[in-house]
Amino acid sequence: MDAKVRLVNLGCPKNEVDSEEMLGVLVRSGFQIDATSEEVDVVLVNTCGFIESAREESIDVILDAIESKKSGKVRKVVVAGCMAQRYASELKQELPEVDVFLGAGRMSDIGIVVRNALSTDTTGIIDVGNPRHRWLDTPTRVRTGCTWSAYLKISEGCDHKCTFCAIPSMRGGHVSKPLERVIAEAEELVAGGAKEINLIAQDSTQYGFDLYKRPMLPELLRCLTKIEGVQWLRLFYCYPSRVNDDIIDVISSTPKVCQYIDMPLQHADEEILMRMKRPGSAKSYLNLIERFRKSSPDICFRTTFIVGFPGEQEPHFRNLLEFVKEAMFDHVGVFEYSQEEGTPSAQMSGRIPLRVRRQRKNDLLKVQREISLSINKSWIGREIEALVEEVGNNVAIGRSFRDAPEIDGKIIIRSANVQPGEMIYVRIIEAKHYDLIAEPVYSWDPKSNRERSRILESLV
Repeated sequence: MDAKVRLVNLGCPKNEVDSEEMLGVLVRSGFQIDATSEEVDVVLVNTCGFIESAREESIDVILDAIESKKSGKVRKVVVAGCMAQRYASELKQELPEVDVFLGAGRMSDIGIVVRNALSTDTTGIIDVGNPRHRWLDTPTRVRTGCTWSAYLKISEGCDHKCTFCAIPSMRGGHVSKPLERVIAEAEELVAGGAKEINLIAQDSTQYGFDLYKRPMLPELLRCLTKIEGVQWLRLFYCYPSRVNDDIIDVISSTPKVCQYIDMPLQHADEEILMRMKRPGSAKSYLNLIERFRKSSPDICFRTTFIVGFPGEQEPHFRNLLEFVKEAMFDHVGVFEYSQEEGTPSAQMSGRIPLRVRRQRKNDLLKVQREISLSINKSWIGREIEALVEEVGNNVAIGRSFRDAPEIDGKIIIRSANVQPGEMIYVRIIEAKHYDLIAEPVYSWDPKSNRERSRILESLV
C-alpha cells in the first residue's frame, strides 16, 4: 500500500498554494494523501514564520505531530516552509524528533524528501539553501479549498527593504512566473471549477520586471480576462509606489477584473514611514486613492497598518488615525509591531510597550469599524452580484466583488434557493459594521440598474 501523508498548512494564501503544489508532487510520486486520519506514515507541516503569533502556531502543530510520532500513530515528521527556512538549526536543536527540515521554495523536492525520510532512521536532516523559488508544472496542484475560488501565485520573493520585514530572508528576491505559465495555470484552475481567481505575490505590482524588463501586471490581467469561465479576477499585495495609471485603468475598465485593490500602506506618518523604509506619505496616498475613486467610484480598498513601530509616539499615531478617517478604506487590517530577528527595526530604539501597542490597535479598529458601517450603509438599496459560499436554513452566505475570501465581510442572503458556488444578484436591504444583509434579485438588468443609479445621484 502507498505510504500515507497528512499535510497541515499554516499561514497565508501563498503558503496554501505551496501546500497544494507539494500535495501534487506527492501524488505524482505515488503517495496517498490522507487529510483526516490520525494514523499516517508522514505528517508534513508547512510552517509560517512571518510574525511571533504565526511561529507559535507552527510550534504547537509540530509538537502535536511529534506526540503522534512518539505514540506510534505517525512514523515521520517533516517540517517545511518559512519557519524551517529561517530557523532550521535552532529548531533541530529544540525539536530533535523532527526527521527533516525543508526550506522554502523546495516544493519540487518533497516527493524525494519524504521517500528518503521513510527509508532511514536518521532525524534532524536539514535541507535548506539560499531561498530561490522554482516554478512547478502547471497541473501539479491538488486543490484543498472550495472549487469556485482559487489563489494563483504570479511571483515570489521581494526586493524591497522594509525595516520590519523578514520575508526576503525567507523567500528570497523577486521572481516572476512567466506569463504563459500564469495563463496556463489559470486555465487549469477554471477547468477545475474556479470562477474567482485571486492573484497573489509578495509584490504583485512588480510582476514581470525581472523577465520582461517592464511592468506586466496590466497586460497579465487583460490576458486573464480572455479565459472563458473566469468571472472575477482579484488583485492582492500591491506596493503603493508602483501603482500607476495603467493599473488604475485596468481595474476600472476591464471586464472581470474586480474593482478591488489590496494595497498595504503600513503607516501614514512620514517620520514612521521613513523609519520603515516605506515610500510615500499621507498626502501621496490620499492623492492615489482620489485617482482611483475618480476612475472607479465603487472601488473597494483594503489596506493594513502596523501600530507600535519603534519610535511611534502619540502624535505619530494620531496622524495615522486622522489619515484613516480621511481615506475611508473599506477594509483595514491592523498588526501590532512584532520584533523580527535580523531586521533593521529590531535594533531600533524607542520600543513601544505591549499594552500601548494593543491599545493603539484597538483604537484604530474602533475608528475603522464606524467607517466600515458608514460605507456599508451607502450600499442599502443597491443591487450587486454575489458569489454564494454557504447555504443553510433558508439563508445563504456570499461575497461581492468588495469582499476577498476569508478576510473581508460577507453578504447574508435571505430566502435564497441557491447552491454553493453559484453567482446571483442580490439587493442590499440592511447594513452591519462588516457584513451586509440582502435578498435575491431574480430579474436583474444591469443597464437599468446603472441608469437608475445615475438618476438618483443627480437628485442629490
